Amino acid sequence: MVFLLAWLWSQPLCAEVTAHILLQDSPLAGFQYHAGRAVWSQMRVGDALALVREPDNSHDARAVRVEWQGHMIGYVPRRENADVARLLDRGQKLAARIVRLSDVRDPWSRVRFEILIPMQPGEQREP
Repeated sequence: MVFLLAWLWSQPLCAEVTAHILLQDSPLAGFQYHAGRAVWSQMRVGDALALVREPDNSHDARAVRVEWQGHMIGYVPRRENADVARLLDRGQKLAARIVRLSDVRDPWSRVRFEILIPMQPGEQREP
């Protein structure tokens, strides 16, 4: 008990909390066409994803590629990528992470991810 109290007393009163604004929650598009199947067994809920803008994509000028540990696993769905592309084009830093993995046949239901806008400590945003 004394050890626990000593440890608690040594901790900072207010730990720095990283806040995010949830921009969107989406299914992963194109899972079946990229490296998703090859890395499926290694992916975990909570894993970070990278969002890479592809302005020269011949199929979609607003394309945003989704990568897991350097492996391309798909795209932000075309019907949901306009805001993400615009923010990335303006230099806005975005974070993304896996929120659900489902071992099902439908490729649109395999991976669900969320895109977040990180907030700096002390930063406030208008709704």
